[in-house]
Amino acid sequence: MTFANFLIGVPLMLLCMIVQVGVAFWCVRHYVRRSTPARSGEGFLAGMWPLLVATLTMMVGSLVQIMLWGGLFLWLSEFKEPYDAIYHSAVNFSSLGYGDIVMSRERRLLGPLEAVNGVLMLGMSAATLMAIVQHMITSLHDTRSTAQPADRR
Repeated sequence: MTFANFLIGVPLMLLCMIVQVGVAFWCVRHYVRRSTPARSGEGFLAGMWPLLVATLTMMVGSLVQIMLWGGLFLWLSEFKEPYDAIYHSAVNFSSLGYGDIVMSRERRLLGPLEAVNGVLMLGMSAATLMAIVQHMITSLHDTRSTAQPADRR
């Protein structure tokens, strides 16, 4: 049964990776498009709106992945109600691990697989947002250093 769980879980992990990479690339591209050099003179707050959009988009991407895992649990008849499947999935994906709802012994290994997947995908979200913040800081610094008079440099 362990091997069967890997045959079920690993393809879903790969699907989650595809979702996460797609969302991450979209977020970075969205931020770069919205932070053009013409807007960089507006200061730090000009970059906040695209950062907020990117953050919310990353959260939606994580929710989609949680729902994919919850859908798998429903398909495997581990839960009768979608709410329970999605709740259990969110607890696993975030590696919170309440343990108040558990799957059957045969499918229990899918929980740790989802937790590993969630930690990796949430780490990718954090890395993406950090790259955007670093770009904001670099752009702000470059804008301020070019705006200063030559004798003040």
